[in-house]
Amino acid sequence: MSKALVTGGAGFIGSHVTAELVGMGHQVVVLDDLSGGFRENVDKRADLVVGSITDNSLVDSLFAHHRFEYVYHLAAYAAEGLSHFIKRFNYQSNLLGSVNLINSSVNYGARCFVYTSSIAVYGTNQVPMHEDLTPMPEDSYGIAKLAVERELHVTHDMFGLNYVIFRPHNVYGEHQNIGDRYRNVIGIFMNQLMQGRPLTIFGDGTQTRAFSYIADVAPIIAQGAFLPQAYGETFNVGADKPYSVNELAAAVGRAMGVEPKVTYLPPRNEVLHAFSDHTKAEKLFSRRAQVPLQEGIEQMAKWAMRVGARKSKEFAHIEIEKNLPAIWKDQ
Repeated sequence: MSKALVTGGAGFIGSHVTAELVGMGHQVVVLDDLSGGFRENVDKRADLVVGSITDNSLVDSLFAHHRFEYVYHLAAYAAEGLSHFIKRFNYQSNLLGSVNLINSSVNYGARCFVYTSSIAVYGTNQVPMHEDLTPMPEDSYGIAKLAVERELHVTHDMFGLNYVIFRPHNVYGEHQNIGDRYRNVIGIFMNQLMQGRPLTIFGDGTQTRAFSYIADVAPIIAQGAFLPQAYGETFNVGADKPYSVNELAAAVGRAMGVEPKVTYLPPRNEVLHAFSDHTKAEKLFSRRAQVPLQEGIEQMAKWAMRVGARKSKEFAHIEIEKNLPAIWKDQ
């Protein structure tokens, strides 16, 4: 039985990857600071350690004790729009925390490091985005993600650490933190509807994304460390068909049984159209037919209505107030 570390395993994607790994027969240790995740998300067959990847002493001690063969790094504060206003926090959490894990993986002989990056590294680029494009991130989050990708390249060249990089996008489903006001638009919409509030959309709602159901993403990430053909490669993973945010709002309303009212807010600085090509992943990973958007939203809605609305928390340490969207202050 191999031993794997999953960072962010109490969070959304990480909890599903953890479940996939234990289902495959692997022993899993989850490291999560519970800042955006929940204990109840963690598969009961895994061991939870509460702590932060930014604590290099803790990270080193876990590697020294467990001698992880495989590392799945999913812990991140993935709020692209907010990252402009929390640059220090963004780089400490998403870049320096990753470096702690890379250092320990080298020092304690991990076989493979699986990194969950983001299509935020592409920036405004031709669509569908494909892995051969030159990354041009337009927010601090994307810059941090790209920096870790580059660090994995040079670490492999210098020390031989195998790695696989995944760039998922706009993933939704059960266990998502619907109380996060800064990210995960489907969760935000569901939380707003359960509170009897209008849906808030930045801009005119014509911006498009390919929203990806978690069951189409987590199994592929879990397979990554066990396919040597994937080592040293980068893969887009997620849904193929893009939808506008207006179409998304209508789909969420149908799933929740509510005719939503919509409040349109001033547009924010974001990529207008972002969806990916998945040809490369399809050639290597076994994939089933993708879950249609309405079906996936209905599955998530059943879970969301069961757990109930969650209070939206304001980020406690905004570093730059200038140009901060008013809605993020007023909720």
